Amino acid sequence: MLTILGFAMIATFLVLIMTKKMSPIAALVLIPALFCVIVGQGAQLGDYVIEGVGNLAPTAAMLMFAIVYFGVMIDVGLFDPIVRGILRFCKADPMRVVVGTALLAAIVSLDGDGSTTFMITVSAMYPLYKRLKMSLVVMTGVAATANGVMNTLPWGGPTARAATALKVDAGDVFVPMIPALATGLLFVIVLSYFLGLRERKRVGYLSLEKALEPETADTVLIGGGGGGTGTAAAPGTGTSVGGAVPPEQGEEDDERLQGLDPNRPTLRPRLYWFNAGLTLVLLTAMIMELLPIPVLFLLGAALALTVNYPSMADQKARLAAHADNVLNVSGMVFAAAVFTGVLTGTGMVQHMADWLVGAIPEGMGPHMALVTGVLSLPLTYFMSNDGFYFGVLPVLAEAGAAHGVSPLEIARASLVGQALHMSSPLVPAVYVLVGMAKVEFGDHTRFTVKWAALTSLVVLAAGLLFGII
Repeated sequence: MLTILGFAMIATFLVLIMTKKMSPIAALVLIPALFCVIVGQGAQLGDYVIEGVGNLAPTAAMLMFAIVYFGVMIDVGLFDPIVRGILRFCKADPMRVVVGTALLAAIVSLDGDGSTTFMITVSAMYPLYKRLKMSLVVMTGVAATANGVMNTLPWGGPTARAATALKVDAGDVFVPMIPALATGLLFVIVLSYFLGLRERKRVGYLSLEKALEPETADTVLIGGGGGGTGTAAAPGTGTSVGGAVPPEQGEEDDERLQGLDPNRPTLRPRLYWFNAGLTLVLLTAMIMELLPIPVLFLLGAALALTVNYPSMADQKARLAAHADNVLNVSGMVFAAAVFTGVLTGTGMVQHMADWLVGAIPEGMGPHMALVTGVLSLPLTYFMSNDGFYFGVLPVLAEAGAAHGVSPLEIARASLVGQALHMSSPLVPAVYVLVGMAKVEFGDHTRFTVKWAALTSLVVLAAGLLFGII
């Protein structure tokens, strides 16, 4: 019964947010609360929620101060050269912008933290997408999928979890998987190329000079629709008449697009190298794990605010400017804590995992690596990485060992689903991505899941082809 209710709870949640019948925060809180009562454990709801909140509180704190930190870095102009450099390299071509998004997300993912990757990628690319009137779900989808492939780095988390759970060396798990993962990343870049061609056909080009100027009401797209005359912006809105950008986003988008305005009052050009150095030190300290990540971002945000904006009034203004993002993202994380707390506390996750493992036909025993790779897609999407790697993977490895399948093969196969995992509603970083990009989570899910799942299958196929899995 718990198995059925677990799947029903997840399905209800996904349907409601994808059809936009409920907001993600409301669905993350109310749906698990309802199912907790249905399961007959309503009296324990408070304990489950408190436990879930306790587990995710450090993540929420990290995201709060990281958003403030990177928000300040955007305000002072740290990413302006990156934005302008990418735009010049992309030549205001939507196809190159999408490919550039995939490359930037993959490069930044080397730090091993999804939230940081998304904050930097969105900070750099958002103004380009808005200025070129491109689809923001393309940006979030490409960034999430590229980061998912790179999330398999030994310091990213999943590889270390798999190695720990099966008592094998992380290097022995990851290094042989490099060709398969490289194939997956190449697929993401090729996919970005074709998605970019579709965006180019839809919105056309913006002249480079216009793209680098602060937005005005008479911005004109050229070459729209594959060679047409393009679409003029509606007077006073800076929005395409064709409806590429909803007019109700007006003031917020204009404020965000100031990322390319060289005259905005928040710039601190004399402190550019201080801010660049501070960011480099912060990211280095994260990789070296000198302090917990929430502490690093707390210190970084406080230092960045104090040095760049000594005036108390200016500091309050900067905090107020980023309050929406902080509240949205941290609120989403705490709401997700309700979902994960109930899913785990009621035992639904364990029953779902046991059912899936038990449903594997006996004849598939010698092919448990392939089975593990396939199961990693839905399981890492509907479960946390901790739940999958420490709860399910040892069971799959034990079943494989009975048929002579190496634990290393099982561990490598378990990494396949990470491209899809990074868009799971249980991953706090995805709320940073959609929150900063101002994209509905349901829209992101509808667009991204199919491409991310296909990317995971490409990694699995490459692993089988190269004899890695």
